[in-house]
Amino acid sequence: MIKLQKIRDERLKMKNLQNIRTAYILQTIGILGILAYDWITKGIEGMTKNPLWFVFILTAVISAFLSLDISVAHEDSEKSPNKGLIVSLAVLVLISFCIGYLNTLGEELNLKNGFILGGVVFICGLIPILYIYYLRKKSNDEHSDEE
Repeated sequence: MIKLQKIRDERLKMKNLQNIRTAYILQTIGILGILAYDWITKGIEGMTKNPLWFVFILTAVISAFLSLDISVAHEDSEKSPNKGLIVSLAVLVLISFCIGYLNTLGEELNLKNGFILGGVVFICGLIPILYIYYLRKKSNDEHSDEE
């Protein structure tokens, strides 16, 4: 039986991460190719019914959330998380309201659909905003503990 040992060499760790990134990129290109084929042959509804669509959306969301952690770690620690939260919420409310209002302007659409769409956009935007606030707050707390 082969026993796997933990990699301790930094160069090998970097090479391993590069290999994983390459595999992820090739996998994503393959998924996009299959989805594009479904879109061309079956239309947009056929593409979204494919289980690969769910896998693609899920991996894109997870990848975006993981990169948020890196982005916040790269920011200057001088930024106030509270100010960023307030500005982000104000922009999100404005965008949600505009999308909800524009949705009510169509012939078949009504005020209820506008509220629902605006609410969904607000909730979907609120989750990453709160996550970024949490990461910034945690980063600021760590920097203040070091000083």
